[in-house]
Amino acid sequence: MRLKSLALALAGVALSAMGVMAQTTIKPAIVYDKGGKFDKSFNEGVFVGAEKFKAETGVEFRDFEPTNDAQIEQALRRFARDGHSPIIAVGFSQATALQKVAAEFPNLKFTIIDMVVELPNVQSVVFKEHEASYLVGLIASLASKTNKVGFVGGMDIPLIRKFACGYVQGVKAGKKDAEIFQNMTGSTPAAWNDPVKGGELAKSQIDRGADVIYHAAGGTGIGVLRAAADAGKLGIGVDSNQNMLHPGKVLTSMLKRVDVAAYTSFKEARDGTWKPGVSVLGLKEDGVGWALDDNNKALITPEMKAAADKARADIIAGTVKVHDYMSDSKCTM
Repeated sequence: MRLKSLALALAGVALSAMGVMAQTTIKPAIVYDKGGKFDKSFNEGVFVGAEKFKAETGVEFRDFEPTNDAQIEQALRRFARDGHSPIIAVGFSQATALQKVAAEFPNLKFTIIDMVVELPNVQSVVFKEHEASYLVGLIASLASKTNKVGFVGGMDIPLIRKFACGYVQGVKAGKKDAEIFQNMTGSTPAAWNDPVKGGELAKSQIDRGADVIYHAAGGTGIGVLRAAADAGKLGIGVDSNQNMLHPGKVLTSMLKRVDVAAYTSFKEARDGTWKPGVSVLGLKEDGVGWALDDNNKALITPEMKAAADKARADIIAGTVKVHDYMSDSKCTM
């Protein structure tokens, strides 16, 4: 009887060890968008999520920062050939390359952020950026003393016009007669990493009277926030919490939880719960939002917070509909 009990105990230990081993066999990897890993925004949010996973599990990840489109496909394929899985493709511009590479490696898992790729081994994560842009637009309108605010986008694509459209609607919800200045940085991927141009566009809007400027421009937005701070005006950050870049001069940041998307992809793969398909994250799912912390709390009045909280609840309830430029481009610049 003792031998039988000992055998059962040893079998349990072996099964437990096998379970632990199963949790540590993933080889995660990331291919960033061309703005660079430390852009203080979109890419860095993904990196933060991956680092959180690494800190919690001890599982290392590989990553790569492409500087041109050709390198994206090369990096995805190289990681796949080395057996990395899941592989996160950061940004809409990776969709074509991922479509090709994921089809070549059907037994590996891939996650793409900001675009949908319909393959049985691809997880697509997209966000309702317009919902949170509405909230920061509402806050911007209530903070503005000139009744003039600005928006600086990165690459001129429908996704960034989606940010702008939600922002405009939020500003108008706060002050119907508010004036909104809007500029895009460029029409090529270089528009994501041009802080000098971002600063110039922000200054031109400030010269026209804008005292709050929201950017959705990746690394280019660093120049927008700096220009606003230098002029004694307020900036609004994007994707990651950028309030700390210029404490007291960044009104808030529109949060797009790409860190959660990256962390969840890795964690689910490790736990055996990873599934392909499309996830759409908005205010209801806490996938987007706005940042309130010690760096900006003095700028956010009780009126602003109450208005933003009510708008958030109304959007989740469906009583306020935020226009989605991606489904209907009638919201023009």
